Amino acid sequence: MLKEDRANVQKIGFILLPGFALMSYASAVEPLRAANLLAGRDIYLLSNHVAEGDKALTSSSIPVPAEPLPGRGADLNMVFVCAGGTPVDWEVPAVLACLRQLARDGVRIGGISGGPYVMAAAGLLRDRDFTLHWQHAPALMEAFPALLPRQARYVLDGNRITCGGGVAPLDMMHALIAERMGSDFARRVSDWYLHTHVESSSAPQRASLAERYRVNHPGLLAVLEKMETTIEAPLDRQAMAALAGVSPRHLDRLFASHMQSSFLIEYRKIRLDHARRLLQQSPLSISEIAFATGFSSAGHFSRSYHTTFGNAPRDSRQGQAG
Repeated sequence: MLKEDRANVQKIGFILLPGFALMSYASAVEPLRAANLLAGRDIYLLSNHVAEGDKALTSSSIPVPAEPLPGRGADLNMVFVCAGGTPVDWEVPAVLACLRQLARDGVRIGGISGGPYVMAAAGLLRDRDFTLHWQHAPALMEAFPALLPRQARYVLDGNRITCGGGVAPLDMMHALIAERMGSDFARRVSDWYLHTHVESSSAPQRASLAERYRVNHPGLLAVLEKMETTIEAPLDRQAMAALAGVSPRHLDRLFASHMQSSFLIEYRKIRLDHARRLLQQSPLSISEIAFATGFSSAGHFSRSYHTTFGNAPRDSRQGQAG
């Protein structure tokens, strides 16, 4: 490679934590590989890094060869930390120290899927606009109450980059390639992967409320949205009915006719689904999770959880650990 070509190469490292999702990783690295092919030369040089050993296992147990964590003077332009599974396994001291040092060295730091949680644990997301996979958001907000992730596919905030994972890195890399090489070149890369509809950074990670609950009544959707955002301090039927612009009795009829359920059953299910994610992804005690999901006691929470899911809260935590 000629000297002037080397000067135009961006070096991008991927720090891989065990159990990272292969789809998220591939969606990030493949556009960079295609960019090199379409440019006819290396414009990106990629490297994989792990805290221990010489490979990282994906969530499907596929080994990806890797080298040690980058140290000072690694000459990297960007580093992405890829994490999947459960946050309790992510706070690896060597990885956190590495990210802090890279940030001090001026390296642009990114996180994919659960990676932004690791960035938060390293103290790199204070006063930053960021996102992460929606499934990991409850655990992050409990662990770092001062941080509030945005519901977006990816967020570029200066020298911090965050992405929800899945196929969203395709959209993120389109933006990063366009930032460097121009929109026409980025479009050629996306077309290479039949990625004809590139989503904006602010596009949602999940299907709409109407799609998820299969209802279209505006008042009922307003109540369901409020249910999802008032998990710790649930509102009563009267307050929710006022939000929907109907009487409490009519609200009951809406739940019965549109969802074949009831106000209390759906509200409890939303809270218990949230609790199950916290059990699987956070180190909070069962009592702390009970109060974080609006239950008056651990006993009440455990009984409701068993009735809904058929097992005790501690069994969900043990099942995830195994």
